[in-house]
Amino acid sequence: MMTGRKSSNSRWVRNSKDMIFGEIKLNKLVQGLLATALLVASYNVAAADLKVGYVQVDKILQEAPQTAESGKKLEKEFSPRTQDLERMQKQIKDLEAALDKDSLTISENDRRNRERDISNQKIEFQRKQRELREDVNLRKNEELGSLQDRINKAVTSVSESEGYDLVVYGGVAYASKKVDITDKVLKALGKK
Repeated sequence: MMTGRKSSNSRWVRNSKDMIFGEIKLNKLVQGLLATALLVASYNVAAADLKVGYVQVDKILQEAPQTAESGKKLEKEFSPRTQDLERMQKQIKDLEAALDKDSLTISENDRRNRERDISNQKIEFQRKQRELREDVNLRKNEELGSLQDRINKAVTSVSESEGYDLVVYGGVAYASKKVDITDKVLKALGKK
């Protein structure tokens, strides 16, 4: 009988320990849940105070006064080379027309020489055209980089002066007119 009693006592002790440790685990679980609820509540309060803005970069790039200035600057910079290419292209067309006109009256050797000269000029024209295109693209990228710096400064200025916590550029599925600060940024760019 003693052994039966001993085992029931040890079972009772074991059950008591499980109950005590179970209560401690339950208390920790409740504390964890309360802490999580407090964090969520404080996040919601912080999110309610968050001021968000949105900027349409494509609209700024189209409408900023610096974009037009940059275009005029590039046009002026590359205008002489473009005109040289236009003259060269006209000269090639004139040589081809003259060859077509004179093809019946000139010797075969003279015709081949003229064709070779025209071919060489076409190759030179294509090389110069490719170089111009590459140079224009490089300068456009430089100007775009400069404009992006100005846009970023304008966005920062508007954001700080109006107390925005977060301003998002493109890649937004939806932004209401209330958070769109594009016109304010354009106004700031117009001042400079």
